[in-house]
Amino acid sequence: MSDRLNVLKTYKLYVGGKFPRSESGRVYEVTDSKGKWLANAPLSSRKDARDAVVAARKAFGGWSGATAYNRGQVLYRVAEMLEGRRDQFIREVADAEGLSKSKAAAVVDATIDRWVWYAGWTDKIAQVVGGGNPVAGPFFNLSSPEPTGVVAVLAPQESSFLGLVSVVAPVIATGNTAIVVASEKSPLPALSLAEVLATSDVPGGVVNVLSGRTAEIATPLASHQDVNAIDLAGADEVLAKELEIAAAENLKRVLRPQPVDYAETPGTDRMTAFLETKTVWHPTGSLGASGSSY
Repeated sequence: MSDRLNVLKTYKLYVGGKFPRSESGRVYEVTDSKGKWLANAPLSSRKDARDAVVAARKAFGGWSGATAYNRGQVLYRVAEMLEGRRDQFIREVADAEGLSKSKAAAVVDATIDRWVWYAGWTDKIAQVVGGGNPVAGPFFNLSSPEPTGVVAVLAPQESSFLGLVSVVAPVIATGNTAIVVASEKSPLPALSLAEVLATSDVPGGVVNVLSGRTAEIATPLASHQDVNAIDLAGADEVLAKELEIAAAENLKRVLRPQPVDYAETPGTDRMTAFLETKTVWHPTGSLGASGSSY
């Protein structure tokens, strides 16, 4: 019989590639589906939210400027790391969502597959939403997608891992940077995902993870002038309306909450929600005496 003490894990925020405690020093108790204590999670403050925006903006230039192929490689590396920590996530998802081990394993496998799916889209989405446009006159007219910028993402409250990845991966796959507000009730899978991101090739600041009271963290993000878009997946109807009003001040893109079965194939909607379209005109000139153009 072992008389050693268990080493309890200290969960921390993930901001700018580092793991700070909340600026406020606060924590809150996280329990499983039966009310059993699991851990103390950081209770993020408005200052933590502002710090995350600064980190996301700083990382945006490098991440959006990387080639789509490179972003795909980086995201695939995350999937490799998730596969290596599969057993840990099975335990955390089972505790968070009250699932049996076999059902939690199915959720985790689906989550890793979902991450791989988005990794494969990084260099293909431009072919779906961009292309050459037929115009009158001797011009090339090309439209191409570009990332919106810094995106605040309110993770789903109930789907603590599959739902989380389903809203975060499309944001960064298309070149945006993200501030993720983890599920208030079940934040541990999100905080562990941050550890995976930190030990993969994702540059610091591309994804920033905050835990705590969703309304307390989301309110300053919705009104922040340097946040370009917000996904309200984890907000209830009342909070979503308040945040949408706040987001209108600087014309943020807003993705409203909607019923989603995260087990279904997601399509491209969450990727295109945070893309802008840039259109470039270029004269073709003419060829030879005939005046033909190309």
